[in-house]
Amino acid sequence: MKLVKFTKKGIYCIPGKFYLDPWYPVDYAVISHGHADHSRYGNKHYLCQNDSKAIIKHRLGKDISIESLGYNQPKNINRVQVSFFPAGHVIGSAQIRLEYKGYVVVFSGDYKTQPDFISTPYEPVKCHEFITESTFGLPIYKWKKEEELQAELTNWVLQNQQNNRTSVFLGYSLGKAQRIMKLIEGVDDIYVHSAINNLNNAISGAGIELPKTTLLNYDFKKAAIQNKIVILPPALLGSRMLKKIPNAATAICSGWMHIRGNRRWKGVDAGFSISDHADWDGLLAAVKATEAEKVHVTHGSQAVFSKYLNEIGIEAHELKTEFGEDEFAKDEETKTENA
Repeated sequence: MKLVKFTKKGIYCIPGKFYLDPWYPVDYAVISHGHADHSRYGNKHYLCQNDSKAIIKHRLGKDISIESLGYNQPKNINRVQVSFFPAGHVIGSAQIRLEYKGYVVVFSGDYKTQPDFISTPYEPVKCHEFITESTFGLPIYKWKKEEELQAELTNWVLQNQQNNRTSVFLGYSLGKAQRIMKLIEGVDDIYVHSAINNLNNAISGAGIELPKTTLLNYDFKKAAIQNKIVILPPALLGSRMLKKIPNAATAICSGWMHIRGNRRWKGVDAGFSISDHADWDGLLAAVKATEAEKVHVTHGSQAVFSKYLNEIGIEAHELKTEFGEDEFAKDEETKTENA
C-alpha cells in the first residue's frame, strides 16, 4: 500500500493530504518536534505533540494555527489515524505513526533510544514501514549513560572552580541546553544566554519543570559569575560575550565531540560527547524493534546505515531530505548583538 510519498516539499501522506515536517510551506503540517529543520515557517496549520506546542509557538509566532495531542492520543485526518509516540530526542519530540486501512507507517523524526533526565523516554512502535534518521549511523558512535555524563560534567566544574575558572558549556538552545542544565543541577548557580532563557520560559510556561537558572545579560557583572556555570549557544564561541566571562573554561557538548579531532578543531578546553540522537546500537535496536518490512533512511550516514541494514536482511533505502541541524551554526534565537 502506498501511504506516503517523498516530494520536493517533504514527506506527504497521500490519503491524509498532509505533510510530515515539510521544508516548504503547506496547508497541513504534522510536526515531530520544535527544532528549526523540522518545524518551519509558513504552514497554514500545524499539529504536534502537547509539549512541543509552546516551543513551536515561541519560535514561529503566537498567532500560528496549531493544535496538539498527547502521546498515543489518535486523531483521524481524512481517515488516516495519526498519533504521536515518544522519540526521546528533546522535550516534546515525537515519532509520528500513521495508520490507514490496517497499514502502518512510522516517521521517527529525530530520536534517541538512551534515556536522559529530562525527555520522555523513547518508545518503539511496530509498523510496516519505518522512516528513520541516521545522524550518527556509524559503528564508531556509542554514547555513555546519563549517570556517567553527569559525573564527568560535575567533576569538570569542580576542577575548574579549584583553578578559579568559570565553566562555560556550549550547547544548542533547544534540547541540549536543557539537558546540560539537568545534568549539572545542584552543582552551582547556572547562568544562561537569552536564547536559552526565552525557550526555558516557554517550556516552563507550558507546565514543564526545569532546573533553576539565571539570565545572563550582556552587561553582566564579572564578579557575579566568577567560578559559576554558564550555558551558551555554540554560535557564541569566540563572541564578545564569551570573551567577557572571567577565566572561562569552555566545553562543547555534542555527539560530534566523540571524535577527538573535533575538539582540537574547535579550540575549546573540553568536549563532552552528549548527543540528542541515537548512536549506532540505538539505531539498530530501534529499527529491529519496529519489525518493519521496509526502512527508509534519512539524513546523516544514510549510505552506510542503509547498506548495513540490507546486509543483515532488512530492506532499506536511502532517502535524501533537508533535515539535519548544524549545532555549530547560529541559533535562530541567538541575539546578534551578543556575537
